[in-house]
Amino acid sequence: MAALRAVVTAGSGRTLLNAAKCSHTRKAHMSFASLPKGKKVALTTLGVLTTGGVGLALALQQSVKASDLELHPPNYPWTHNGLVSSLDHASIRRGYQVYKQVCSACHSMEYLAFRNLVGVSHTEPEAKVLAEEIEVVDGPDDTGEMFTRPGKLSDYFPKPYNNPEAARAANNGALPPDLSYIVNARHGGEDYVFSLLTGYCEPPAGVDVREGLYYNPYFPGQAIGMAPPIYNEVLEYDDGTPATMSQVAKDVCTFLRWAAEPEHDQRKRMGLKLLMGSAILIPLVYYMKRHRWSVLKSRKIAYRPPK
Repeated sequence: MAALRAVVTAGSGRTLLNAAKCSHTRKAHMSFASLPKGKKVALTTLGVLTTGGVGLALALQQSVKASDLELHPPNYPWTHNGLVSSLDHASIRRGYQVYKQVCSACHSMEYLAFRNLVGVSHTEPEAKVLAEEIEVVDGPDDTGEMFTRPGKLSDYFPKPYNNPEAARAANNGALPPDLSYIVNARHGGEDYVFSLLTGYCEPPAGVDVREGLYYNPYFPGQAIGMAPPIYNEVLEYDDGTPATMSQVAKDVCTFLRWAAEPEHDQRKRMGLKLLMGSAILIPLVYYMKRHRWSVLKSRKIAYRPPK
């Protein structure tokens, strides 16, 4: 009986092992096509509602942006935008005259000194004369008192107001920005400044502008506290150039571009020298590389096992 029980047990175990080997696990294949019709409709509706909700949210988010109400300035063909084009230094000189006679009444350029004009738009004697036209509070002297003196080349352009509070009080609460880096600080650069200066117009029907503000489509919010600063024949150029509105705006924008980037011409000059030097140096380096490495790159290494 013991022997029979052992044989039966061994046989049943072998049968179970064979059954385990032969049985395959049924894999669950789930696809959209195999779903019932009700679930298909539910998933499709959920996808459509989700996509529509996301699209509506994006549309609402874009619609409430104040920046979309701004009129973007066009791209003007500035003569200094070329790869090897320099600034128009005659225009820089006229632009300084525009700033001095028109813009300096409200706007400062505290990062620009009279010495920066030397060799760019004025000669050194001319820059000294311009500097001496202002009076600078200096001191103290030997007696401990402050005194006024004529300006020097090292002095910076004078500020129209002593502090920001005085500037706000004189401009109905608006603070005129400093113009030293205004071209780099505004999106669009000189295109934006030119469009802003020449873009004053009457507000369209249905748009009310508060008293003391002026409509300008290029300014954020379209209402600007600065009155139209330039117009035809707003000044007389020293070189006799007709002072039309577009000419005045072009000259002051060129001057502001130079003020924000005084290394403009030198940067392009150095870049041109670098390109010319690279055109000569790179082929020589490539030839030397091929010459030096040709022996190593063309050699053949063979392994000879010991006998």
